[in-house]
Amino acid sequence: MFTDKDIKQIQAKGIDVSCVENQLGKFKTGFPFLPVTAPATIGNGIIRLNEDQVKEYGLLYDKEKVQLDPVKFVPASGAATRMFKSLFSYLDDSVLSSDIQEFANKIENFAFYSELKKNAELKSIDISNISNSDILKNVIKTLLNEMEYGSLPKGLLKFHKYNEFSRTSFEEHLVEGFMYSATNNNNLDLHLTVSPEHVSRFEKLFNQIRECYEKEYGIKINFTYSVQKPSTDTIAADEQNLPFRNSDGNLLFRPGGHGALIHNLNDINAGLIFIKNIDNVVPDRLKAITVAYKKAIAGVLIEIRNKIFGFSRTIDKSGFTTKIINEINEFYRKVLFVQIPENRRNDKDFILRMLNRPIRVAGMVKNEGEPGGGPFFARNNDGTISLQIAESSQLDLKNHEIKEMAGKATHFNPVDLVVSTKNHKGEKFDLLKFVDEKTGFITEKSQSGKTLKAQELPGLWNGAMSDWNTIFVEVPLITFNPVKTINDLLRETHQ
Repeated sequence: MFTDKDIKQIQAKGIDVSCVENQLGKFKTGFPFLPVTAPATIGNGIIRLNEDQVKEYGLLYDKEKVQLDPVKFVPASGAATRMFKSLFSYLDDSVLSSDIQEFANKIENFAFYSELKKNAELKSIDISNISNSDILKNVIKTLLNEMEYGSLPKGLLKFHKYNEFSRTSFEEHLVEGFMYSATNNNNLDLHLTVSPEHVSRFEKLFNQIRECYEKEYGIKINFTYSVQKPSTDTIAADEQNLPFRNSDGNLLFRPGGHGALIHNLNDINAGLIFIKNIDNVVPDRLKAITVAYKKAIAGVLIEIRNKIFGFSRTIDKSGFTTKIINEINEFYRKVLFVQIPENRRNDKDFILRMLNRPIRVAGMVKNEGEPGGGPFFARNNDGTISLQIAESSQLDLKNHEIKEMAGKATHFNPVDLVVSTKNHKGEKFDLLKFVDEKTGFITEKSQSGKTLKAQELPGLWNGAMSDWNTIFVEVPLITFNPVKTINDLLRETHQ
C-alpha cells in the first residue's frame, strides 16, 4: 500500500507505519459508540457545593497550593477563522444577515474598534458611514486582512475593552491565572499550546506586556508554550478508505484534534494543573465567581487526592487488610460513583491499578442549549462503570434507549478542569497509558474540492482521560463564556 516515498514521509513525522495502517483500518471499521448506562446528575455523579463548601474548599486549596506549584494549561492552537464565518460569507454573497447588521450597528462596542478605526482611516475609509455596504465591506476587509483577525488565533485577538486599554484573551488568562494559580511566592506558570506559525506572535506580545503585568500584580510570569506534535497527526482517507493523496502524490496528514494535546499535557511537570480553553474568559468585573469556583474544584481535587494517597501509603506500609480493602471499595462507590464488579473487589492488583491513576475534577454547568460534551456513566474495558465525558458523536442516538437517556442529561462540560498527574510518591504518571484508543472520531472534510475522511484522536477531556479517577462538580453557568462567533463578544459577559 505504501511506497518507499510514503514510508519516508511517515517516518519523517515520527510516526510508525503500523500506526498509520491501524488508522486506515479504523476508517473501515469505524469507532464503537461509548457504552453509556445513565446520565450523571446532581447527587448521582455530579456534586453540588453550597456557598460554605465553596469557601471551605477554596481555603483548602490556598493552604495546600504552596506545595503544588500549579500550572495553568490553555489549549490555544489554531486560527479563529470559524469565529468570522459570517463576515467572510458577507464578503462573498453580500447578504445582509442579522449577524452582519448587529456587527455593524454595535461595532464601537468591540475591544478592537479603536485599532480598526485607525487602520480604516489610513485607507481613507469613513467607518462612521458603515451603513454604506461598500464601506462596510472595506471595514470588514481591513479587520480580516490588514489586521489579520481572519487568520490569527483567538489568543491574540482583543476581547475586552476597559477605560483606557483593551486586553486580548491571552492577557485575560494571565490576569485570571494570577488570581488563583500564582504560587505563594507570586510565581505564575502559564502554558499555552500554540500553532508553529503563531509562536513568534505570542512571544512578541508577551515581551511587550510582561513588565507591565508583573509590576501591576506583583508577580513573576513564567510563560511557556508547546506545539502540537507532528507525530500526533493522522492520515486522511478517500471515500474508498484508501490513503488520500495530494495533487503532488504525497499522503495527506491532518492534525489529530485536541486529543493530541494529551502529549503536551504529559510533558507538564506540576503538582496540579488547571485546564481551560483560550476563549473562555471574562472582564475583571466578572472574574470573582470564576476564581472562587476554580479554587473550590481545586480544593475538591486535593481532598480526593489526599484520600487516595492515604490508601496507597497505608498499603505501602502495612499491605492489604480486609479493613483497607473495604474502605477503598466504599470510597469508590460512594465518593467517585464507581461501580466495581463483585469479582474484582478483593483483587489486589486491580485495586492498585484503580489507586494509581491520574485524577481529574471537571466542572459541569446546567445544559441550557450551549454545545459541549455531557457527563455520563459508561461501562469500561475493565468491567467497571464510571464517570465519563461523552460527545454526542459517541452516543448511538439511533438507539431509542440511548436517545432517551441523552435527553435526560442535565449538564455539559465547559472544559473547566483541574487535574493531578502524579502518584503518592511524587512520580509523574505517563498519561498516554490511560487513553482509551477506541474513542476516536471520524469526520468528513474536503481538500481541493475532493471529499475526504479525517480521523481525530480520543478527545483530551474525553477518551484521552478515560482511565482517570474522575469527579464532576457543578459550577455556575456564568463561569462559561466561550467566544465561538465574532458577535459573542457583544454579549453582556464580554462588555
